[in-house]
Amino acid sequence: MRRSLRFLLGALLGAGVFAGYVYSVGAGTVLERAAAIAPWAFALVVALVVLEGLADGIGVWASLAPLNGGVSLPRSAQFALAGDFFDILSPAGPVSSEPIMARFLGVATNTGYSDALGVRSVAKYAKSGVQLTLSGLLGLAVLLGGPDSAALLSTLGVSIVGLAAFGGIVLASRAHLSRGLVALLTPIVTRLSSLFRDRPYDRSVVAAAVDRYWDRVVGFRETPGLLSLIALGGVLEQVLTAAALWVALAGVGAEVALLPILVVVPLPQVASVVPIPGSLGAYDLLLGGALVLVTGATAAAGTAAVVVGRTVTLSFGALAGGPLG
Repeated sequence: MRRSLRFLLGALLGAGVFAGYVYSVGAGTVLERAAAIAPWAFALVVALVVLEGLADGIGVWASLAPLNGGVSLPRSAQFALAGDFFDILSPAGPVSSEPIMARFLGVATNTGYSDALGVRSVAKYAKSGVQLTLSGLLGLAVLLGGPDSAALLSTLGVSIVGLAAFGGIVLASRAHLSRGLVALLTPIVTRLSSLFRDRPYDRSVVAAAVDRYWDRVVGFRETPGLLSLIALGGVLEQVLTAAALWVALAGVGAEVALLPILVVVPLPQVASVVPIPGSLGAYDLLLGGALVLVTGATAAAGTAAVVVGRTVTLSFGALAGGPLG
């Protein structure tokens, strides 16, 4: 019940944020454009969203492979779609949705919660890194010297450097982080486990779980092939997402270039790791603004394209990724 309320809260907050943005742009114009999308364009957007889900499944499959062989490719695609769905509707985006997905993944692979969270942390980090790097390189080639490009390229540069520094600091200080996590989590875990166990979990159980988490994280050093597959899935997902938005823009009457869209696609996703209430609205607000900035499309056209893409993504994610049991 509490989980359902949390997702409902996220959906309502996000819808409110995005509705306010649509209203400021011109709700009538946006909805008219979205409703009038060319049939061929809508069909192609649906096809691209389906392919995007399958591409994301490659990374999920590779990340879960160390956990007792992982799961099948179709099941991986289903988990990928469910993860995207939870990312969108969870009040704090991936920060609150990834721990939920780890529960499902741990059960599916017959391992543990910390094992699943460990491999998914690496997958999220690797995918974000390769997508930002691709965006940075394309941005230098496509946007450098253009109007209003300095702020965007600076944001990409800071994001890439910040992500690399964050990963290095976390790995270098994991012993200190482990002690802090054990001290912080032990009272919480002990209290919660006392509600359904005669002998609550103690500090040793929490310490073992934290150790398993780090073992899964550093274990990818020995499997560069799996990391390459995660990166490949991330690049394919980025390209297909950009293509879907490009087609949606064309379908609502905005003829723009594809490559600038490819540059900005990862930025809202990276920003969504910050626990901002209203993940859905925050993501779409950032994406709509970025599309207008780099393509020169009108705000109404950019927002209409985002509405079309979000409608298809949510519908497909709920249908294909929903039945996880």
